[in-house]
Amino acid sequence: MATFALPLPVLILLAATPILVVLYLMLGRHWGGSKAGPAGWLAAIAISIIFFGAGPQLILIASGKAILLALFVLYIIWMALLLYHTVNDAGAIRAIGIEMPGVAQGKAAQALLMAWIFGSFLQGATGFGVPAAVGAPRLVGVGFLPGVAVVIALIGHAWAVTYGSLGSSFISLIAATGVPGQELADPVSFMLGVAALGCGLAVLWLVGGAAAIRRRGLFVLVLTAVMAGAQYLIAHNGLYTLAALGGGLAGLLVAIPWLSRESNQAANGEGDAGESRWRRLLTAFLPYGILIAVVLTGQLLVPDALDAVTINPSFPEVCTRSGFCTPEGHGRSISLFGHGGALLLYATILIYLWYHWRGVLPTAPDGTYSFREIVSETVRGSIKPTIGIYALVAMALVMEHAGMTLLLAQVLSETGALFPLMSPFIGALGAFMTGSNTNSNVVFGELQRQTALALGISVPLILAAQTAGAAVGSSFAPAKVIVGASTVPGAEEGNVLRQATKAGLIIIGALGLLVLLLTYLAG
Repeated sequence: MATFALPLPVLILLAATPILVVLYLMLGRHWGGSKAGPAGWLAAIAISIIFFGAGPQLILIASGKAILLALFVLYIIWMALLLYHTVNDAGAIRAIGIEMPGVAQGKAAQALLMAWIFGSFLQGATGFGVPAAVGAPRLVGVGFLPGVAVVIALIGHAWAVTYGSLGSSFISLIAATGVPGQELADPVSFMLGVAALGCGLAVLWLVGGAAAIRRRGLFVLVLTAVMAGAQYLIAHNGLYTLAALGGGLAGLLVAIPWLSRESNQAANGEGDAGESRWRRLLTAFLPYGILIAVVLTGQLLVPDALDAVTINPSFPEVCTRSGFCTPEGHGRSISLFGHGGALLLYATILIYLWYHWRGVLPTAPDGTYSFREIVSETVRGSIKPTIGIYALVAMALVMEHAGMTLLLAQVLSETGALFPLMSPFIGALGAFMTGSNTNSNVVFGELQRQTALALGISVPLILAAQTAGAAVGSSFAPAKVIVGASTVPGAEEGNVLRQATKAGLIIIGALGLLVLLLTYLAG
């Protein structure tokens, strides 16, 4: 496979070097993905040319395909950020965070509602660290210690990360591996449902140990069935951008009346205060109702009309000098007006117009507040993710086209029957080093797919393990820990990282054992 007759262990180390470069820079040097990603990409280019026989045409083709794959993911991320800034600038997220703790009585119920259920809804609607940044301060406000509040906020919503940010991580898995969403949705949703149970139980354990689990275990089981079941049904029907949002919303619709009834009984009724809280919550949640209506309309009622204009270029076959070839074919197809990102844009415009009509958006000194300000916030927040995601996608495609990914997959396949156990840990490693489920799917998705093929085991199951492990692993990624701790004075980052890592690894270990069992039963 190589241009030079190097020993196999050396080739394996060279093939892994771009990934190791990213890992070292992000963990050892504390670089962000926007700096570490390009370094990994450059390492992949150099190694593929010098040792794996890649030529200029191969590098250009791989980099060109990376533009389409990155756009497929970034279209969602850009528009999700636009929606977030619109809703956040109108004060809706803050209003929900203020009102929500008053619904529940007792620390266990408040932690589950804010970190696990509402956190999952926020992850579905926004992502980007918002659930931890919003949830942790509210938990401190009702009496939780700072460090515990941050850990609970990080772990609680982790199961919703793959379909969160309006499906961006799931979309990245499709883009990176070429496996259709219809094949991935069911196993991914099942694995995330198991993770949901683990996250809920972890929140209870962090709040009050075994006693809290005994008191609220039934609540967690019921809400797991509600949230995971709703997410499964939505994703099964192809509405990937709404899956986590819908799961979290279903949880809120069940949990708020349940916990409010308990709270009312304890307080002998709330009267006008309770009714006012409900009105404020409904008003704050209305933008997400608009979003759901737009996505359902676009994906169920008029999909053909919106998909009339697509970007779908074809790329020629490319080969290394040693004969490893990638056949000709189309790149990632992008529907310009029917993509999930376009639907988010339509919804955001409607939401902005509604807020503008109500006069709730902040005003500039001249009394105006232009949509340009929201766009400016979005652009500033998009620069680093855009650079990081494109560079990591380009790195992964250069490695794939040069045969480096296949070599690593063949090495991993030597683990044989233990590979399914390792699969979610590989996903978690990617999320830990990049701070992102999306980036982990880009870096390791194709590697996991090729390894599953080499072993003759279910590709959708292994990819489900990859992204579920990455979702939970992102909860204790240093980048997310820093975001969560930065919103709560007194939260010590090292202690938060240790506690979140311990809880996360237990959940990931359970996922690995489940994948191993399912693989054994299928074999």
